[in-house]
Amino acid sequence: MTTSHEIVVVTGASTGMGAATARELARQGYHVLAGVRRERDGDALRAAGVEPVILDITDADQIAALAARVDGATVRALVNNAGIAVNAPVEALPLADWRRLFEVNLFGHVAVTQALLPALLRSRGRIVNISSLGGRVAMPAYGAYAGSKFALEAVSDALRQELAPHGVQVVVVEPGGVQTAMNGRGAAAAAGLAAAMTDPQRRRYGSLMQAVVAHADAFTKAGRSADAAARVIAKAATTPRPRSRYTIGRDAAVLTRLARVLPGRLLDRLVAADLRRHFPKETRGAVAARA
Repeated sequence: MTTSHEIVVVTGASTGMGAATARELARQGYHVLAGVRRERDGDALRAAGVEPVILDITDADQIAALAARVDGATVRALVNNAGIAVNAPVEALPLADWRRLFEVNLFGHVAVTQALLPALLRSRGRIVNISSLGGRVAMPAYGAYAGSKFALEAVSDALRQELAPHGVQVVVVEPGGVQTAMNGRGAAAAAGLAAAMTDPQRRRYGSLMQAVVAHADAFTKAGRSADAAARVIAKAATTPRPRSRYTIGRDAAVLTRLARVLPGRLLDRLVAADLRRHFPKETRGAVAARA
């Protein structure tokens, strides 16, 4: 248990893992600045030890206001959790959607980190970047999302080495399946993108998109609870001697290890086999023949 003058900042705290992490850290005695995008989300989250702050991590003015709020305070940790999911084949995803996804999943985290680094350096605090299983293994139709998470992993590795001599630790958390609202929003976005495909694209990828949405739904339902994920994130943020990476869920633990040792083609086959059972029945034979 710590004292409430130590601050932890959690971005993307409106729902899911972010909200659960804010509550878990407050339970442990920290004063949590919980980033939300709407007042009503903040009202639902407000509690002892949890102070909602309006924060869109792509808004420079809101980031500056957050930095001013923590100026002079002891910032124990920054948890970069905000994120969006967009799933579509590389060919079919408009560049505007690519840019929006990277603005939130990568550049927004860099912007918040840069703004809070003076406070973190003074406090010898910690940065916890929430990546994903998708930051180590890229499935079909996850090119943009996985690309942003692969990039976040690389930035985290560089940042860890840059800040280690100055007493600031950088930790990556890689969740697998977690029961959060983001996955449902991602499925809805995928359905909309599939509907906007051209006829040739629909012939190429229509069955794949159905499989991806069904797979994501099953993956989420079988995943860990947001509260269980929050306990791992809180540990990454507060344990005295953290590892450089933590996984959440058995799926993430197994697949991240396999990704380090398996040849790319063999990993492709494993991913394809996992996805195949979610294809429409009439296309599974053709999918199996291509694998």
